Amino acid sequence: MPLCNSVRVPSYLLRVQLEDRPGSLGSLAVALGSVGADILSLDVVERGAGFAIDDLVVELPPGAMPDMLITAAENLNGVRVDSIRPHTGLLEAHRELELVDHIAAAPDRHARLQVLADEAPHVLRVGWCTVARLTESGIERIVGSHGAPETHTDEVPWLPIESATALDGDADWVPQVWRDMGTTLAAAPLGDQHTAVVLGRPGGPAFRPSEVARLGYLAGIVATLLR
Repeated sequence: MPLCNSVRVPSYLLRVQLEDRPGSLGSLAVALGSVGADILSLDVVERGAGFAIDDLVVELPPGAMPDMLITAAENLNGVRVDSIRPHTGLLEAHRELELVDHIAAAPDRHARLQVLADEAPHVLRVGWCTVARLTESGIERIVGSHGAPETHTDEVPWLPIESATALDGDADWVPQVWRDMGTTLAAAPLGDQHTAVVLGRPGGPAFRPSEVARLGYLAGIVATLLR
């Protein structure tokens, strides 16, 4: 009896900047729908003076090219696509709370840090996460997520770190392979100024101030759990 293979429908995470006015999001939805895209979820990343940054998870019909999404969106006045990346799951409400719950349930400190590294990329929509500490002998990587680079860096001029911040991905201390991939970076102190959680987003986009703030809040909560 022949087996039926299900066709995987590709989904993408589309980050757009658009005018913050009534009807702008509806116009974008219509434009994306005109190329066969189905919007699965939407997350407001940031709002500023007259603009909004939104993350949309969209599905395309099998065989459709993601460039169609960029063309459809940017044909609208006041819309700019910041980035488009393959996406493996829906954006979930309360995802930070679920992550904190998973960390709290881990049996010891190292296990809690590993849960943070493993799950933070999905929660904060980045490529990888590591936790590193500055010691007298240099930088020590404590844990890392799947896909976190193994490339070692001897210099970390931003440590000690006092607050969450976006790091310069083109700085001299950044390994060349990270720069070649256009990796954007952000970090936050984790319990003390010599320990940091570091996020990497190969290919961008840049970290928005609201994303850096979320990282800082999350790191502060996790530091309390670790204590």
